[in-house]
Order: sequence, then C-alpha cells, then structure tokens
Amino acid sequence: METKELLKKVRQLEIRTRGVVNQVFSGEYHSVFKGRGMEFSEVREYQPGDEIRTIDWNVTARLNHPFVKVFEEERELTVLLLVDLSGSQFFGSQSSFKRDIAVELSAILAFSAMKNNDKVGALLFTDQIERFIPPRKGRIHALRIVRELLSFAPQSPRTSLSAALEYLNRVQKKRAIVFLISDFADTEYEQALRIAGKRHDLVGIVLIDPRERELPPVGLVAFHDAETGQERWVDTLNSAVRHAHATSWASAYSRRQSIFRKSRLDAVEIPIDRSYMKPLTDFFQRRERRW
Repeated sequence: METKELLKKVRQLEIRTRGVVNQVFSGEYHSVFKGRGMEFSEVREYQPGDEIRTIDWNVTARLNHPFVKVFEEERELTVLLLVDLSGSQFFGSQSSFKRDIAVELSAILAFSAMKNNDKVGALLFTDQIERFIPPRKGRIHALRIVRELLSFAPQSPRTSLSAALEYLNRVQKKRAIVFLISDFADTEYEQALRIAGKRHDLVGIVLIDPRERELPPVGLVAFHDAETGQERWVDTLNSAVRHAHATSWASAYSRRQSIFRKSRLDAVEIPIDRSYMKPLTDFFQRRERRW
C-alpha cells in the first residue's frame, strides 16, 4: 500500500471512530478501567471525620498538631492491544473481514486510551510475534498503531495465542489493561491465558462470523483453510453435512467458553455481520456495574 493511500485510510478511520470514542467509549473506558491504586498527594490539617489511619505522625510530631496524608487515584494506565493477524482473520462472509473489524476496534481502544492520557501499545501476532509496539502516550503514537494495523503483512498464516500471551508476560512486567482481539481459533492456550489473566486485566474480544456457525444450503462449495492451505469440496445441500458442521462449531464454542470460565477471562463476542456498538457498550456497562 502506497504511503499516500495509507495515510488517507488512517485519517478516514480516525474520523469514523472519533464519534464513538467521544460519545460512548471515552467516558465508559474511564469509569470501567481504574488506575493502579492510590498515590500520595499532600498533607493537610486533620479535620473531624478523617480516617485516623491516615494521620502522618512525623508531621504531627514536628508541628505539634495533627496532620493527615491525602491520596489520589493513580490514574495513568498502560493499555496493550494483542491483535491476531493469522489467516483466519482474512475471512468474512458479509461486507467485512474479521481483520477489518479488529482494526476498527483497535483504533477505538487506542484513541480512548489517548483521550484519557494513558499509554497504549500493540502486539501483532500469528503463530509468532510479528511486531511489538511498546506503549507510549499521544495522538501520533495512536495513529502509528492504526497505520501498522492497516498496512502490516504478516509472515505466517497460522495462530498461536499461547505464544502471544507468553511474550506479553515477558515484556510487560507492570500490570496493564490487555485486549486480546482474535477469533480464538486455536488450542492449548489455557495455561498461558490463566497466567496472563492473573498478571493483567485481560479482556477477550472474540470475532465471530455467522457462516462459521451454520452453512447455507448453496450447493457444492470449495473451502480453503487460510492457515493450513488445505482445500476440500463440500456439498452444502446435504443436511447431514450441515448438521455435522453445526455440531463441530458448537463443540468448539463450548470448549472455548469452558476455558474462559476456568481462566476467569472477561470476554465479549463481536459478530462481524452487524454493528459492534451494542455488544461492546453492553459489555462495558456490565463490567462497570460489577465494579
């Protein structure tokens, strides 16, 4: 993609997501994702009703008058976007690929972090670490992340969620808000997910295409696996074939939900055939009520 065309796409995406950030996610993002804790601000004279445990005994003894410590929420956060760029992300039976939606969601989250003066970084992965963009503040940095997502050509078509999560745990020592954006079409990632969830505030954003759940009866169709390169012809008019496909999908869905429950992963499903606004805002509101 040429530089001029790429910059145009970045600008268009910024404009398209600006309203979402300003009207919806900026406020909910701030209220849902709290600071890391409380930090000391100042001391002031004791007032009736103040918590006795906040008395600063050194200052009190020096001035012969009770003083208390004042704390403020340590607001600055670090946000990391773990974005799956494997072959399955280039699937879409409607108007958009999964990757298109992943990029838009990443832009919304990056601009929300920027608006709240938080650091934001990104980890682009397949079955290997394709690119890591360390967290920083500012609009220019957020735009860089969006530009990378729009233009990046991954080296591998396969997926490894565990590789991405293990790398995250190595490079990000301090607790962060981590959004894992993927279709989770992978196995053997439960342990890595559980460890990452203990170290960070981990949120799963699951991208789902309706045709993965149910095959339409449209006749003989060639199916190409974007990750393995395998191709096979399937008779979608055969009801037994459609039933087997639906059963297989339901089984995989059940396994994924079980992994999420065991790992206590906070997750939201985003169907890519309709607007992501409602499931995402509903998720943020549910999370805010829990806090």
